[in-house]
Amino acid sequence: MSEPIYRVRDLRLSFPLLAQKPLFGAAPRVEVLKGLSFDIARGEVLGIVGGSGSGKSTLGRALVRLLEPSAGLVEFEGRDITYLDEAALRPLRKRFQMIFQDPMSSLNPRRTVGGIIAGPLRLHGFDDVKDRVSQALSQVGLPLAFRHRFPHELSGGQRQRVGIARAIATEPEFILADEIVSGLDVSSQAQVLTLLERLVAEMGLTLAFVSHDLSVIRRLCGTTLVLYQGEIVEHAATANLFAQPQAQYTRDLLDAIPLPEVDAAWL
Repeated sequence: MSEPIYRVRDLRLSFPLLAQKPLFGAAPRVEVLKGLSFDIARGEVLGIVGGSGSGKSTLGRALVRLLEPSAGLVEFEGRDITYLDEAALRPLRKRFQMIFQDPMSSLNPRRTVGGIIAGPLRLHGFDDVKDRVSQALSQVGLPLAFRHRFPHELSGGQRQRVGIARAIATEPEFILADEIVSGLDVSSQAQVLTLLERLVAEMGLTLAFVSHDLSVIRRLCGTTLVLYQGEIVEHAATANLFAQPQAQYTRDLLDAIPLPEVDAAWL
């Protein structure tokens, strides 16, 4: 069995409550992640699901080290990245990328699509920037002419494709997708999920997909990790989780999924 791409052990992360800081002394802290331990296998599509405040987005950002853990261990491809400073992280960042929830706020409105995708490539010293930009646009199904457009000239689904193109341009091993279809209509959601499935297969990506919606997780993910108040309540193959959920919180999430069609039980 191959080494997991991520190995997480007793991961904890807390934030200071600045509004409750006393006049003298440190602010009290609230623990958001409470000792999480799990692996992500190479090539796996992992769903991270939970309600608002469960810690799912915080966990995702800790994996790609946008947030530094308070305690525990995060290993990426066998290397401890838990407390690396930014200088040590910089050469690693092209290998794990993130797609953000709101493409309008995550894309620089003053830059063209081509400039947005080229940014990480130039930062990491790639020589063939123009070719990689064209390739990334082609991979996400956008015309090459879009290189010259600005984000406000695109639809929500097109902007999200630009975010995906920027993430895959450096040919990473791992991508974190944080609630990337929550603001899209149903048709655009389906197109983006189909696109991600194809990219995972073609590029051999490992993907962590953060969502509050188990119906989306079922569509895309092979395994699912369920968070509740900063703790893992269930971690199983997605098919098994839907067939035989073990935790009451998972059953509550499943009960919240709308029925796909009207049946006699609705009458």
